[in-house]
Amino acid sequence: MPKEKTPNISDAEWDVIKVLWERQPLTAGQVVIALDETRRGRRWRPRTVKTLLARLVKKGAVRSRVDDEGRYLYQAAVSRQAVTRDETRSFLSRVFDGALLPAVVTFLKEGELSRQEIQQLREILKQEDRP
Repeated sequence: MPKEKTPNISDAEWDVIKVLWERQPLTAGQVVIALDETRRGRRWRPRTVKTLLARLVKKGAVRSRVDDEGRYLYQAAVSRQAVTRDETRSFLSRVFDGALLPAVVTFLKEGELSRQEIQQLREILKQEDRP
């Protein structure tokens, strides 16, 4: 199965596509409302959201269609998993020269993990250690 090609997505575009992954398909107006619900303290202007949606469509990350009422509906054209995988690889490459262990150690030492999260990590490591 070929790897899904993922575009580079800016921080603001991430906010938009995350809403689409959670609630798609949506009109631009519905995206504005959803963003206002999820991003406290930041007001999203409809024109800004439409610009971001247009950029995401041009990049191939989002596709649009016209519904029976003539409204444009938007939905993600790439999976969250694929974009997250590629962004993670890019981050590891830029910040940690591609090495995973120093990244994990940094996150563990700098982050504040709950007992439950630590237990989840132990379980994941146990599963990875099995033949």
